[in-house]
Amino acid sequence: MQFAVGYQLCEGDGEEPFLDIVREYRSHIAEVYFPWGDLPSGRSPLTSRRGYVDWGAQARLEDDLCAFRAMGIRLDLLFNANCYGGRAISAQLEAQIVSVLDYLGEVVDGVETVTTTSPAVARTVKRYYPRVEVRASINMRIGTIKGMEYVAGLFDSYYVQRELNRDLEAIAELKRWTDANGKGLYLLANSGCLSHCSGQTFHDNLVAHEQEISETQNIPDWNPHVCWHYFRDRAHWPTVLQNSWIRPEDLHHYDAFFPVMKLATRMHARPRMVLHAYATRRHYGNILDLLEPGFAPAFAPEILDNTRFPTDWFARTSTCDRRCDRCDYCTGVLTRLLERA
Repeated sequence: MQFAVGYQLCEGDGEEPFLDIVREYRSHIAEVYFPWGDLPSGRSPLTSRRGYVDWGAQARLEDDLCAFRAMGIRLDLLFNANCYGGRAISAQLEAQIVSVLDYLGEVVDGVETVTTTSPAVARTVKRYYPRVEVRASINMRIGTIKGMEYVAGLFDSYYVQRELNRDLEAIAELKRWTDANGKGLYLLANSGCLSHCSGQTFHDNLVAHEQEISETQNIPDWNPHVCWHYFRDRAHWPTVLQNSWIRPEDLHHYDAFFPVMKLATRMHARPRMVLHAYATRRHYGNILDLLEPGFAPAFAPEILDNTRFPTDWFARTSTCDRRCDRCDYCTGVLTRLLERA
């Protein structure tokens, strides 16, 4: 198994260049996924923050993409914003997509993949760039054969809905369908997001409009994210174990399904640590430190020691009925893992 890793733009001040990390772990990396400039995507804009533009960022991005290409790493361009506003099905957006892909064709000999949440973007790529793989973003929440069938004419591959990550029977069913229909299947290993989060659509839309939101006078002293409010109550802490992330030690259970697995590293403070843990399939330390978002500040000064998981952890959590309100297994495991840092 190799990994798809999310690009970070090095901003100096002692920050380790992402290119150096990729170069060191080259044998473990199949793809680098990246956004383009300040276009909306599934995370914050790459080249601007609250009106401040990093004018050298574009050149650094292009240099790094050329270096990845020279290493033989596939490139995955992200058009995965949850919302494009009034431009969602516009000729203007179509022209912008074509412009970016044409330019990347000149600079780095094109990209292998475009990942998107938008049927309109998928249609545009399929029409003008038939050789580019179009991949359904994880934010589309596709977790059934029907869900894949509906958009099979637009997408060549799919990210599995997060909530199915620990359901090997469901994954096997999806894998049989994708193999039979010439499609690809991918999984995100280290999402810290709450399973079935009630605020996911709201949050994804916030991120898509982050540039305009950051320049607006917003409600003071309020965090709009459901998860951070939820974990303020210690009684809710067992929920962090009931989410979709996969321990590095459990990757062998997925080898038969996923030749490439995605790691969330675009916004992670320590991408090297994440990649090292999953590449070596071992992590000594706080399991929350591997996730994005990680919630380590919400649990501080306590950590969840990854070396203390019980031997039946994967067997139990991959076969349970997901009716967490009727079970206290994760509550007991949490007690075992908690340690004061």
